[in-house]
Amino acid sequence: MQTVLCYGDSNTHGSLAHPIGTPAVRLPYGQRWPDVMAAALGEGVQVIAEGLGGRTTVHDDPVEGGKRSGIEVLPAVLMSHVPLDLMVILLGTNDLKNRFSVTAFEIARSVERLVVEARRLVPGLDVLILSPVPVREVGTLAPMFVGAEARQQGLAEELATVAEMNGCAFLDLAPIGAVDPADGVHWTAATHGAVGRALSGAVTARLRAS
Repeated sequence: MQTVLCYGDSNTHGSLAHPIGTPAVRLPYGQRWPDVMAAALGEGVQVIAEGLGGRTTVHDDPVEGGKRSGIEVLPAVLMSHVPLDLMVILLGTNDLKNRFSVTAFEIARSVERLVVEARRLVPGLDVLILSPVPVREVGTLAPMFVGAEARQQGLAEELATVAEMNGCAFLDLAPIGAVDPADGVHWTAATHGAVGRALSGAVTARLRAS
């Protein structure tokens, strides 16, 4: 049995677009991208989904709070699931919030910090870096993501460079799915399905190479 850990934010959790101030709505089990991927990979692979709404790469959130920094909780998450064959990182979307005011270059370097720390904790861990589905400044979350469309320009290229420099696999999700225009950040069920199916091929290739 091979084990894949998916480390991400609300789009790994399966959150759907919802009005601000209302309870989050989660896509049913089996329709979230880690579940779709797991079904395609088959019984020989265990997929663990570790998604938290609002999770950033390395930033504490002064507004939402709640241990949102991915680097802070990474040791506990990783050591809860070892041994691992592959870690899939899908973070960076929440870094685009106006309150953090970081560039695509800085987001990519923050993802690199996650890779370095993960391999310090689990030597030799293989990593697949995903470039997030681009956000749009539309819908209910537009005020939170003011300027995000400009700041995310070049993110895929920066993440691809980080992946190459650190011997990681890389996949850009931009051609595969799109955000829900209701809030400009979360995915539709169709995007979850498309991403899960696309990742099953990328993960299979990586596991076979390990």
